[in-house]
Amino acid sequence: MKPLQTMANMALQMKRETTELELSPEEEDIVAKMFRLVGKRWHLIAGRIPGRTAEDIEKYWTSKFSSSSTAC
Repeated sequence: MKPLQTMANMALQMKRETTELELSPEEEDIVAKMFRLVGKRWHLIAGRIPGRTAEDIEKYWTSKFSSSSTAC
């Protein structure tokens, strides 16, 4: 890979890691239903949503539903 391509790939990866994942209402529904069925098997859930990776789904779930982000 050329240095500029490598830098561009790194910049894209950093942007992806720092931005919050946006899911459509339909995708959110699929994630919630699949989580109830299969639990934390992120790869199975991601397989139902084209263009999403297991890492994307796990990050979405933990950012949305982690116990530290919800108030009592």
